[in-house]
Amino acid sequence: MSSGHSVFVGNLPYRATEDDLGNLFSQAGRVNGVRIVYDRDTNRAKGFGFIEFGSEQDAQNAVSQLDGSEFQGRQLRVNIATKRN
Repeated sequence: MSSGHSVFVGNLPYRATEDDLGNLFSQAGRVNGVRIVYDRDTNRAKGFGFIEFGSEQDAQNAVSQLDGSEFQGRQLRVNIATKRN
């Protein structure tokens, strides 16, 4: 997943699925992909993930609409994703 139009989502509930996130974030724009990050050893969700959008505007909409919103009892942190070096 490229970080061209990606947002980072933190403080995810561990029971959240990629489908749950896709449905939630589709309110902000066209979602091209969803990835929840899992621990390699335990296969448990680490509590964060990435949403890939069709446009930069959709990604910005997601940040403004969903940062700080409640999802499954947790307050989400949503930011534009930065490229990994």
